[in-house]
This record gives sequence, C-alpha cells and structure tokens, in this order.
Amino acid sequence: MKFTEETEKEQEGKTPEDDNLFNFMINTPEKEADEKTRMIGLYEDVSEEVAGSIVFSLLLLHESGLHQVPKEGTEDKKELTEEDLEDAWKPIKMIISTQGGSAHEMFSIYDTMTLVKKECDIETIGMGKVMSAGVMLLAAGTKGKRKIGANCRVMIHPVAGGAMGDLQDIENDIQEIKWLQKQYIGCLAKETNLTEKKIRAIMKKKVNYYFSAEEAIKMGIADEIL
Repeated sequence: MKFTEETEKEQEGKTPEDDNLFNFMINTPEKEADEKTRMIGLYEDVSEEVAGSIVFSLLLLHESGLHQVPKEGTEDKKELTEEDLEDAWKPIKMIISTQGGSAHEMFSIYDTMTLVKKECDIETIGMGKVMSAGVMLLAAGTKGKRKIGANCRVMIHPVAGGAMGDLQDIENDIQEIKWLQKQYIGCLAKETNLTEKKIRAIMKKKVNYYFSAEEAIKMGIADEIL
C-alpha cells in the first residue's frame, strides 16, 4: 500500500503515541523489536522462527527496562523519580495480525508474556485479523491495555493436528492434541470473561467461529476498540 501526502495529512492533530504507532506499522520490519518505541509486530503465522523472534524481542525490551534502574549497592545507584521509573517501565506494545499457527510456539510466547508482565505491562493491539493462536496472545496482554481495531475479525477454533506412523504413535499424537486443547481452553478462560464450558461450546458449535471486535470486548479478549 502506498501512503500519499493526503494519508500523511490525516495524521495531523494526533498524539505522539498515535504517530509512533503509525510510523511503526509502515516502517518496521516484521517481528523486529523497536527499543525506542518499545513495540513488537506479529504479522504472520506463529512458527518456530517467528515465536523465537517474538520471545527474544519481549525479553530484550524487558531487560532494557531493567538496565535503566540501577541495582541496590551499585556505584551508579541514584534517587529515582516517578518519571524515571515510568520511562524505565513503559508498556511494551505488541501489534498482532495473524491467522494463528503452532500451539506449542504460541505457548512459548504466552509463557514469556506472563513472565514479563510480572514487572512490565504489555499492551496488545489486534489489527485486521486475530485468529486461533493470535486470540490467546491478544487476551494475554495486561488487562485494561488490550486494544482491537474496529474492523478486526477474531476467530476461535479447536486445536488441529495430524498423526501418522504405527498405532502407538497415532495414539500418542492424539493425546498430545487433547492436552494442547485442554491447556488452550484453560489459559483462555483465565485471561478472559469466558468459562471453560463456554469455550468448549464455541468449539463444538463451529469448526471456525468468527466474531467481531465488539464481541471480543464482551468476551473479555480485549478491553477497548481503537
């Protein structure tokens, strides 16, 4: 998409935060963390490579905040103002637009987000499409800081997988798929207003269950429509 002068003029009057988001969306390569704006972008399926990059970026931005706060007993220890602490622990913004991907790799990102949130808020922003694994990651943001585009489409479906080999291999793979679905349902219920029973009912109702940004707000997957 080509951004014209007219498009750029539309940005006038917006806040610095809006400008940061706009510039990040058009200039930052996929998966690359921006330490200045503390932003990460997920714009593709969650593969092993993508998950590795997202996990690394989350930890990098978390550590960059830690390094701004001198440790007790060090020579560079100083009195920190509220402004110092705010700058050190600005929320990490994670922009999500994905059709989903690997459940195992999704959990590697999810567990990292859970770790980082103990000291630093993560603001998740769903844009365009937030489906399957992406729903969990959007919901995993800090409550009150999960945003979604007005025209974003959200989709939940059962965990899918394949099995091949001898009977024992197939049975083992089926058990793994069942375990992944149980974990997905439990974690999604923990992060949203949905009960495990409701999530199971949604998954049984349709193979792919699509819904709107407004419905995502009601379900507690996001908190605010952009």
